[in-house]
Amino acid sequence: MDSIPITIEGFRKLERELERLKKERPEVIQAIKEAREEGDLRENAGYEAARERQGMLEARINFIESRMPRFNVIDLATLDGDQVIFGATVEIEDVDTGDLKKYTLLGPDEAEPSKGTISILSPVGQALLGKREGDEIVVDAPRGKINYEIVSITFNGAANRG
Repeated sequence: MDSIPITIEGFRKLERELERLKKERPEVIQAIKEAREEGDLRENAGYEAARERQGMLEARINFIESRMPRFNVIDLATLDGDQVIFGATVEIEDVDTGDLKKYTLLGPDEAEPSKGTISILSPVGQALLGKREGDEIVVDAPRGKINYEIVSITFNGAANRG
């Protein structure tokens, strides 16, 4: 995927995270220096912990920086329509159980299923893209195939336009 969709809020959140991580660098370098001064590095838990923290910090910085140029920042307030696209909030009903679920489709960097947002790249997200109210989708899940009917499609940003 060349372009990665992300909301304005999601992009700003990653910018803040990147800034915070970069500010942590000197602190981690100082911790490594102090641990190194304690002597034998083979049995120095503080040194190992600081080096591991540095590795994770640098990996996250590199990951975010590699994605920044690929982000396609989308203002949710500009979205509308009758098809499921990035930014749509979709209510689906499990055809077999009648259970209702509501998801907002976002990019992979800001999806949080526990908060009702899923990635457009997830199995459910992929099945929903391009569909309309009343359409049925089939999703492969650990318990087997689940049939859903799309009950509604809304765009939260559309309600804010006058």
